[in-house]
Amino acid sequence: MNVLLQISDPHFGTERPQILQALCELVRQQQPGVLVLSGDITQRARRAQFDAAQRFVRELAIPQVLALPGNHDIPLFNLWRRLFDPYAGFRRAFGHQLEPVLDTPDLLAIAVKTTRRRRHCDGEVSPAQVERVASRLRQAQPRQLRVVVTHQPVDVPRAQDEHDLLHGHAEAAQTWVEAGADLLMGGHIHLPFVRPLQQRFAALKRRAWCVQAGTAVSARVRAEAPNSVNLLRYAGGLPPRCVVERWDHTVATGHFECVQRDDLAVQRS
Repeated sequence: MNVLLQISDPHFGTERPQILQALCELVRQQQPGVLVLSGDITQRARRAQFDAAQRFVRELAIPQVLALPGNHDIPLFNLWRRLFDPYAGFRRAFGHQLEPVLDTPDLLAIAVKTTRRRRHCDGEVSPAQVERVASRLRQAQPRQLRVVVTHQPVDVPRAQDEHDLLHGHAEAAQTWVEAGADLLMGGHIHLPFVRPLQQRFAALKRRAWCVQAGTAVSARVRAEAPNSVNLLRYAGGLPPRCVVERWDHTVATGHFECVQRDDLAVQRS
């Protein structure tokens, strides 16, 4: 099976060297072919932080990279840059595409830029973005696993996290799933989970999942969630196969270890 590594919210500038080393070891062991960076790559969008993130991604040497900015990847204190060139640092480190698409025989992964210069923390998706992504999903091949990546989540399992939901999440999630999306991936809240989207959107006629990653390497961990990444194992077919593994860093061993495995039944009609 193909292997995709999801790294979210590394917040370079707050990274922990021992976690970086452990993540490098995991990559050497698992040999993912795709890296998804689902936002908040830096802590304060500073040049040195983007440089450190870029060096680390190069060190991982994963063949294909899909990266999108999070709210922390826009300058907070440099108001001129935030207003007139908010993504300059991201573009210099990770390329000019803010909404890249990865299209392979077994995978269609679509990134959606949900950050806005006028919003400090919250994310937003526009009707034009919703329709653009849905149109691309409708063109996917049946054997492809179809993944949409945002920074802010389209679903949360706990009431205290509802305020972090992506603005426009209901229309976006339902439209994308009906257009063929299998997984909606994100980060932002540093809380890893896999959850059927029908638990929030009961009217959905297709099975699909929200797949959230924790903070990969930063010191900004929640009490209930250590440093964490996701590995997706997928294979094309009718229907495609997909297994999502959550790998947490364990202090006792100093390594990332698989703590949860979800075998997702991808639907094709």
